[in-house]
Amino acid sequence: MSRVLIQFFGILLLCWWWPSVGESQTEYMKYKDPNQPVAVRVNDLLSRMTMEEKIGQMVQIDRSVANAEVMKTFFIGSVLSGGGSEPLPKASAEDWVNMINEFQKGSLASRLGIPMIYGIDAVHGHNNVYNATIFPHNVGLGATRDPDLARRIGAATALEVRATGIPYVFAPCIAVCRDPRWGRCYESYSEDPQIVQEMTEIIPGLQGENTANSRKGVPYVDGKKKVAACAKHFVGDGGTIKGINENNTVIDWHGLLSIHMSAYSDSIIKGVSTVMVSYSSWNGEKMHANHDLVSGFLKDTLKFKGFVISDWQGVDRITSPPDSNYTYSVQAAIQAGIDMVMVPFKYTDFIDDLTLLVKNNIIPTSRINDAVQRILLVKFTMGLFENPLADLSLVNELGSQEHRDLAREAVRKSLVLLKNGKNGTAPLLPLPKKAPKILVAGTHADNLGYQCGGWTINWQGFSGNNATRGTSILAAITSAVDSSTQIVYRENPDADFVKSNNFSYAIVAVGESPYAETAGDSMTLTMVDPGSSIISNVCETVKCVVVIVSGRPIVIEPYISFIDALVAAWLPGTEGQGVTDALFGDHGFSGKLSRTWFKSVDQLPMNVGDPHYDPLFPFGFGLATESVTDLVARSTSAAVCLRAHTNTILVTVIISLYFTGLWKL
Repeated sequence: MSRVLIQFFGILLLCWWWPSVGESQTEYMKYKDPNQPVAVRVNDLLSRMTMEEKIGQMVQIDRSVANAEVMKTFFIGSVLSGGGSEPLPKASAEDWVNMINEFQKGSLASRLGIPMIYGIDAVHGHNNVYNATIFPHNVGLGATRDPDLARRIGAATALEVRATGIPYVFAPCIAVCRDPRWGRCYESYSEDPQIVQEMTEIIPGLQGENTANSRKGVPYVDGKKKVAACAKHFVGDGGTIKGINENNTVIDWHGLLSIHMSAYSDSIIKGVSTVMVSYSSWNGEKMHANHDLVSGFLKDTLKFKGFVISDWQGVDRITSPPDSNYTYSVQAAIQAGIDMVMVPFKYTDFIDDLTLLVKNNIIPTSRINDAVQRILLVKFTMGLFENPLADLSLVNELGSQEHRDLAREAVRKSLVLLKNGKNGTAPLLPLPKKAPKILVAGTHADNLGYQCGGWTINWQGFSGNNATRGTSILAAITSAVDSSTQIVYRENPDADFVKSNNFSYAIVAVGESPYAETAGDSMTLTMVDPGSSIISNVCETVKCVVVIVSGRPIVIEPYISFIDALVAAWLPGTEGQGVTDALFGDHGFSGKLSRTWFKSVDQLPMNVGDPHYDPLFPFGFGLATESVTDLVARSTSAAVCLRAHTNTILVTVIISLYFTGLWKL
């Protein structure tokens, strides 16, 4: 009997022990071990995934349709904030962190616990977020010719983005804008591919410095204070006919490579994590469906190892009209080589269609595996599996004074002085800070939204001074001048008002109102009314400096004769004091045109090197000035040298007279 009991308990013990051994053996999953090579982790995780889980990783949805249950149920790989999509109005960094962590907890609760990656447009700072530092748009940064400045801006932007719990940005835009009529031209650093290529230095600023021995094309993100970047929009988006957004770029293979492709090879060498495909077409073929360029050239020839992402509803727009054959569009996009699809709302339609295409062997499993491997590679590389949840340790980085000082530096370095002195008269700039009475006028003098431009708080930007924190040009002038100087502000003064006041000089700020993408396409490129009449009313009566606030060159030739000084300020962002730093001579002007300034829109497109090149101001033009401090120092130095020179001459004469005997006379 005892032997039977022993056998019975032995069997019970074995039954208890055997599953626990099995569990302990399956508990070790290579993909969860940070000591394993990334490739091993990717392959281990991929081998465990169902087709449903794989397709879920290829989906990016907008935050407005996301919640923890959706993330868990559909295995969603990514969430984004479209332009202006925020947790709540004027949301704090804490609000963003809390929202994103809720989504992430849903992802972590799924069977394999694959973290999602949250993305946002941060194209000139963390531009969707209240209180963030808004840097100059790329058109201004191109005028600085300063790649190191771009790198530092990238690093500051990464910190502010991470402060809100976000690890992925849809930046930089490395388009080469060849026609300023394009509504996205301000997102381009230059018409010159060499400048655009040099400014890809923003990528190591965003992602961190790539290691010297890393393989070409492999994504690299250096820890929790950096973000995954996205080179966009592949390829040729800045070369469309008449600058029409999302239109057709007609150019041969050599032209595509030499003008539009060069910055991508540099971005890949620098370890950019993702590449976004353009809405536009190349010689009639939609980029979102172009297998030869996306899979053939980007992935196979340039050896890009990160993931390729679509633009917002870019898959829908493969057909004309958009969404007229969605199943075909999904097939064409995935077969072209797009790995992650920015749906952003109809995610179940996309999942159902792609699942059907795979089941019917129209899209091979190997293509799905390639896409998911690339997505997982980026997630592992950036440490998302080890640190999926954001904390509040960086919240003070949002809008920090250090970053605002950097933005101010960027503003003053981006300003291009186009004219200084009327008809051969003495230069007007730098302006004296101490004057009895000065006039500040113009539609853009006291409008923070106008000086930030599109992609600021909202997709299309905003008007006024209340949507975020910053310093308008008027506020900067008030801060810069002597306390005894009387400032009179009139947005649109009439000529009689200007004549009846004894103004020492006037500062006029005019330009474009905010816009983004297609809404910014313009065949006329004129300033906002009543900009031209403000220039006329003011500048024909009193000495004036006109500050153009715009995303591109605009029509100015008809008014230039009665302007004393002309400054291209581009879209400077929140730090208006960068403008007054140069106007009042605290710093000199140093910016050079990164774009040709045309005389008439009838000349467009016109880029440096074209046979019909006849600009108002040529590419590379920009008057340089010294700061007041440097001028004073140079004058003082010159005076000292003059006195020393005079004394030397006097001593020489005396010695000469002595030796000739004339001194005795």
